[in-house]
Amino acid sequence: MATKENTQSITLLAGADLSAAQFRFVATNSSGAAVLAGAGAMANGAVQNDPENGQAALVDISGVTKVEAAGAITTGALVASDATGKAVAATAGDYALGTAMETGAADRIISVLFQPSGVVPAA
Repeated sequence: MATKENTQSITLLAGADLSAAQFRFVATNSSGAAVLAGAGAMANGAVQNDPENGQAALVDISGVTKVEAAGAITTGALVASDATGKAVAATAGDYALGTAMETGAADRIISVLFQPSGVVPAA
């Protein structure tokens, strides 16, 4: 069961309709608004509510937060964003956004220690 612990959150304006994107990784656009993070891209946090465009988005920017998985992820794996902001196991060239605190499967909400650490190097 996914949990949250010791999170720090901020409120950003949603720069797109995020009503179907609760618990996904988000980045900020050029206006400073929250939008879904891209595949392997840097993210500023994970959105914890379901705002429509122009509404307030509650974004966890540190700590153990809830993130929706896109597929199989093992406990302890580095995670990255896919093209829809869901968590995937990070591979070389991806921006590592944190560590999975539990095993996950597609569309399951998992706990992730959000702690961006840079691009995963090639093996």
